[in-house]
Amino acid sequence: MVGIYPPVITIDGPSASGKGAVSEFLSNKTGFNYLDSGLLYRLFGLEVLSQGISLSVLADDWSESKRLAECLEAKLVGSPKETKNRSFSQVSINGNGDARTEQAGAFASKIAKMPLVRRALLDLQRSFRARPGLIADGRDMGSVVFPDALLKVFLTASPSCRAERRHKQLKDKGIDVSLVALETSLVDRDYHDSSRRASPLKFLEDSMVIDSTDLDIVQVSYMIEKKMGDLLGEW
Repeated sequence: MVGIYPPVITIDGPSASGKGAVSEFLSNKTGFNYLDSGLLYRLFGLEVLSQGISLSVLADDWSESKRLAECLEAKLVGSPKETKNRSFSQVSINGNGDARTEQAGAFASKIAKMPLVRRALLDLQRSFRARPGLIADGRDMGSVVFPDALLKVFLTASPSCRAERRHKQLKDKGIDVSLVALETSLVDRDYHDSSRRASPLKFLEDSMVIDSTDLDIVQVSYMIEKKMGDLLGEW
């Protein structure tokens, strides 16, 4: 097939399945741009909290969701409209707190259920599609945001494995949290993400499904990169 737009590789999956680490590894190795959509929702959530917007208003008022999305876009450091088509993973936001906390993730999961919020962030996510290509990770990258992606990957792992990975990440940051509580939280988030009506987490029939429970970042990345190479040869 012949590609009209820059190619997109989507990597969807549950929390702590390794999407971010694999996506960043592939981005660095291939030179493709990188969109961490989960971070985008976390930052949107922090914007909601900083402005004191109630969830009921957010759920029902399209103009408010759109306004907040525009506020977020304007605050993305180093990404004015003429240069926003760039890698997006570790960005800082003026005046906002830490988007990588478990609390920020839990709040992001709440607002991600809202169709108006997802609609408001859709154009911003798609704007990161730029040459030479894009690696996009999230929960609905292949199903909704980039349905024409060159390659759709669904990355998963056992709940216990994912909890251990997240536990190590938090410990490395000096954050003490119960491993049991963390696994319970991840399973609960899986349920909410997969059962929501707006863009639920799911793998598609045309997805490349990878269970990373017994694989490291390099092994998973190799599998994806090999498939990328085969498909790009026809692009």
